[in-house]
Amino acid sequence: MVTLATVTSTSDSPSNGIPLDESVVADLQQRLRKIEGQARGLQQMLADGRDCREVVTQIAAANKALERVGFMLVTAGLTWCLEDPDRSSAAGYDVADVQKMFLKLA
Repeated sequence: MVTLATVTSTSDSPSNGIPLDESVVADLQQRLRKIEGQARGLQQMLADGRDCREVVTQIAAANKALERVGFMLVTAGLTWCLEDPDRSSAAGYDVADVQKMFLKLA
């Protein structure tokens, strides 16, 4: 189990943030690497003078992928809040805080 606040930590202490399953972290990291590749591709498209419509389409795709990563993190936080409300609240992640994170992404 790793935590959102310190992705390399394995501690479950409240000050370390939302605990994330290692498979979730691996999935999020894979998605972020793909987004990184999309950003490099966008830079190359601009350098190559590609059509504006193509570039905008790829920007939209990268943006959606990044939003998906954010929503997956919020989902993990909301799940934790509902499964362990006392511990999540003690760590500063009550349902209202997770809702605020969701609204930042919406």
